[in-house]
Amino acid sequence: MKALVCNALGPIDQLVVQDVPTPEPGVGEVAIDVKACGINFPDLLIVQGKYQFKPTPPFSPGAEIAGVIHSIGPGVASWMKGDSVVAMLPYGGLAERAVVSDAAVFRVPDGLDPAVAASVLTTYGTSWHALVDRAALRAGEWLLVLGAAGGVGVAAMQIGKLLGAKVIAAARGADKLAFCRENGADAVIDYASEDLKARVKDITGGHGADVTYDAVGGAFTEAALRASAWNGRLLVIGFAAGDIPKVPTNLCLLKGASIVGVFWGSFVMREPVLARAQITDVLERVRRGELTPRIHGRFPLARGVEAMRELESRRVMGKVVVTMGD
Repeated sequence: MKALVCNALGPIDQLVVQDVPTPEPGVGEVAIDVKACGINFPDLLIVQGKYQFKPTPPFSPGAEIAGVIHSIGPGVASWMKGDSVVAMLPYGGLAERAVVSDAAVFRVPDGLDPAVAASVLTTYGTSWHALVDRAALRAGEWLLVLGAAGGVGVAAMQIGKLLGAKVIAAARGADKLAFCRENGADAVIDYASEDLKARVKDITGGHGADVTYDAVGGAFTEAALRASAWNGRLLVIGFAAGDIPKVPTNLCLLKGASIVGVFWGSFVMREPVLARAQITDVLERVRRGELTPRIHGRFPLARGVEAMRELESRRVMGKVVVTMGD
């Protein structure tokens, strides 16, 4: 089978499409014929050896897939060959077939485009867990989303609106700000040219952000914390800016504020029953059109490096997806 392979840790341009052995499922596993694989920021980091865990090359990146079950390993009773599914895995999704733990597989509602289905797990799963479980976001609260034009940012804006929040989107450039308004933002901030704290205070009439969804990190984290309301909650999602911020914790004392970690992958493993119910609910909401993943671009596997380079360029609005068999 074909796969996009990392043969040595380093720049994404080193990745190559090549033939690799076709994997077979073991105990408690299923093999999935991959139709689409969503690309996420951690995929860029993992091939460079900059992620929390470092697989030994050769391996394929790609952590969320949509496809059809090809075969079932011993001990699996939940699935049948031919079932349409989505699945999460630490890596290995950018391949024509992937083997996944039975516990990490979720049924796709009938009629859902595989490319759309492959855009849901990481982005909407993370954002639902963050806003509902970790922040307890309430109707009428102000939600500030950093990196709002990206995949998780779009999901956070849409879920925030679904929950009745007032959404402030922070992104770079007029095109991205317009895109954010199309996806539910009530107000926008260009943090390339505007003062984040001052604009949040201005937009909220001095109240500040009740919840901040921070997938960016770097210098913007402290600015966002300074813009928090009393009892504000700053959600640590990721560090797309590249730097893990160090913030003055006296700001939490002065504002009665909380800095709350969000690790969706660990949540799925530690609380599988709740996670499965949430993901099933989210997928159904996508099917009904209540939540709408935005696909920036679809790339065949042969152009997988180009897909990852597009994400690395920071031009992406929504999600990049690699499709198989095109």
